[in-house]
Amino acid sequence: MVAPSSTHGFEAFPGWDGSVAGARTLQAQLAAQVVLEDVFPRPLRTVAGFDVGFEDQGDITRAAVVLLDAESLQTLESHVARLPTAMPYVPGLLSFRELPALLLALEMLSQPPDLAMVDGQGIAHPRRLGIAAHFGVATGLPSLGVAKSVLVGDFDAPGPARGDRSPITHRGELVGFALRSKLRCNPLIVSPGHRVSLTTAAELVVRFLAGYRLPEPTRLADRLASRREAGRSSTLPR
Repeated sequence: MVAPSSTHGFEAFPGWDGSVAGARTLQAQLAAQVVLEDVFPRPLRTVAGFDVGFEDQGDITRAAVVLLDAESLQTLESHVARLPTAMPYVPGLLSFRELPALLLALEMLSQPPDLAMVDGQGIAHPRRLGIAAHFGVATGLPSLGVAKSVLVGDFDAPGPARGDRSPITHRGELVGFALRSKLRCNPLIVSPGHRVSLTTAAELVVRFLAGYRLPEPTRLADRLASRREAGRSSTLPR
């Protein structure tokens, strides 16, 4: 593998030599910097959803961001960042593939969000540094992960009602919650990324549900990332 040449102003991969072993070592180092306490503005004014898709048979990474008013859920901005894909998919190292484009999308916003909701894992990850946690540590932003499927850990099925949840444990540690966001839908996997506590991460996802399986920030970002809706800006640096 080759380390990405730019992270667009953020120290996302400090000292990484581009190898798989080096990436796993760096994950362990960055995971130690994750803060699992609520350190974000109250009340929240803005929340941003982030998601990543791919174009041209995976050659282009397409990162989407949608900034919402935290009270009304009105869309304030939406952008798409496009970068050449720098490395192949390696299980457990998703952030090393997708983070540069996400950081570029973040820089397109006119203001940083009070909270970032990232489609993917937070600390519910083998080395406690899924993409939402890596994003949070790299940017300093409060963040949490909302994933559609489990990566690590065991849990019992949550109850059928919206907001029902059950703990996810991995190697004897609580790493997140399986959250029922909609009747007759599979639960979401919710885990904190950075500066958000475990319990609050689940509460925030419930707060931003609007009748769909996904919370509004990541639902709208998913639409952009998968090209079901046009973004307002796009860039492909050479």
